[in-house]
Order: sequence, then C-alpha cells, then structure tokens
Amino acid sequence: MSGPEYVPYNFGALPEENSQLGKSRLVILPVPYDSTTSYRTGTKDGPQAIINASRHMELFDEELLCNVSAQGIHTLPELMPDHRGPEHMIKTVELAAGEILDQGKMLATLGGEHSITLGPVRAYKKIYPKLSVLQIDAHLDLRNSYAGTIYSHASVMRRVHELADITQVGIRSFSEKEHGFVTEKGLKPFYQRDIKHREDWPDEVIERLSEEVYVTIDLDGFDPAIMSSVGTPEPGGLGWYEVLGLLRKLSKRKRIVGFDVMELLPEPGNVAPDFLAAKLVYKLAAYTLREF
Repeated sequence: MSGPEYVPYNFGALPEENSQLGKSRLVILPVPYDSTTSYRTGTKDGPQAIINASRHMELFDEELLCNVSAQGIHTLPELMPDHRGPEHMIKTVELAAGEILDQGKMLATLGGEHSITLGPVRAYKKIYPKLSVLQIDAHLDLRNSYAGTIYSHASVMRRVHELADITQVGIRSFSEKEHGFVTEKGLKPFYQRDIKHREDWPDEVIERLSEEVYVTIDLDGFDPAIMSSVGTPEPGGLGWYEVLGLLRKLSKRKRIVGFDVMELLPEPGNVAPDFLAAKLVYKLAAYTLREF
C-alpha cells in the first residue's frame, strides 16, 4: 500500500525536481506589503492568492506548446514586511532581489503594493546600466510624493524614472501635477484612449525600450471587467490578449530580464482575478524563459 501523497505549496504546485533553487532559472519572491495603499486596502494578501491560484493551473502552455515549469521555478518564503515605513521596505526588497540576482537567477516579484517595484529595479539597474522599464498600469504613479512619503505607491514610477527610462502603457487616470511632469520631461505615455483603436501600438512601445527590459504590471492596467480585484479599478482598461500580445512581441525582440505583478486585492468568492494574475505570471515566465 502506497503512502499519502502531498501537493507542494509553491507556485504551480511543482515537484521538487522542478522547484529546487539550485536547478531553477526563475525565482518567485512574494512580498505581502501594503502600507501606503489608498481607497481599498488588502494587497498584502495578493501574493498568497496568486500562489494558491497557480496550484490549479495547467502547466502546459496552450500557446507555446511547452511546459515552462521544466525550466525550474523556485518559490521563496514570503518576505517579512518592514514596518518602519516604505523606504525601509523597498530597501529590504532590493537586498533580497540582489541576493537572487547574484546567483544568476531571474526574479519575479509578487505584490503587494506597487511601491515595492523600486526595490528590484534598483537591484537590476546595478547589473544592467542601460535597463529600461515597461509599466502596464491604469495610473501614471508619477507624483513626487503622496500622503507624506516620496516612496508611496502613487510615486513609484517617479522614483523609477530617476533610475531608468520608462514606457507607460494603459494609462487612463492621473493628477494635474503628474500631467505637468509628463509635459516637462517629454514623456509619452500610451494612454488607453489612444491605443484602443490602433493596431500598431505594441511595435511603437517596443521601439522605445532598450535591449534589457524590466516589466512591472499593476493589475489595474487590465479592464475591471476581467480584473476587479484591485485597489482602484479604473474603467476602460486593457484586455487579456492585448497584454499577452505585447509581452510576447517584446520577448521576441528585446530581453526581459525580470518582472513583477502587483496590486492584486483578493475578494472572497471571486477567484477569477486571482487566476488571471497567476496565469499572467506563468505566461511572463514562458515568454521570458523559452527560446523562440
């Protein structure tokens, strides 16, 4: 009589041979942190919800016809929140990211609030001096400060812009001061209202990016019809296949060196957004790790 079977608690419920750190190309870093969020809180529960949903995915990718988990995906324990404030937390994430990158691994960070993106971007910038950042988001996140801190989720791309060139996609909400900053700096976001009726916008996005690209996705970039579990769901967002089309084209023409998926706010009884987020992480892994 055989003994009991156990389902691994990691991203994708992967067996040991596909999830050991030493054998894995991709490392998942869950960061359950939401100190500066506004309107609806609870994104600290996002990483766990993504991992839970991922354990029920099919691991064979129907588009690429491959099982990317065979490349090895290791899930780290949740990073302990630093309650001294967002500046300290971002530094903690930067240090954790640096430790993974020093081992030659690719990093995928799961949030949590968007402010923590600055941590892995700092770590990647040390390795890739010409790094550029692709942001998929409903909001510019370009305030200099918000609610008393320059490290707010509403300021994250202002801080990232101080380090690297940024290209913003899906934007449909911003403040007057952010609009002034965009004008002053000559930034050219891809506003959702403009790209909705265009077919060539992904090519233009990719042309603006450097060879090494970090991808940060705030899930409110998606239309709330398919992604309602976010803090500030803005109407009129991107569709699933629009985003995948952009990411696949990007992976063919440039090198995605790392990515994050942020701002999932799980809602009891509504698991579809959790599953979307988990599939998005896995699709990014597939596009990034597979050799086209």
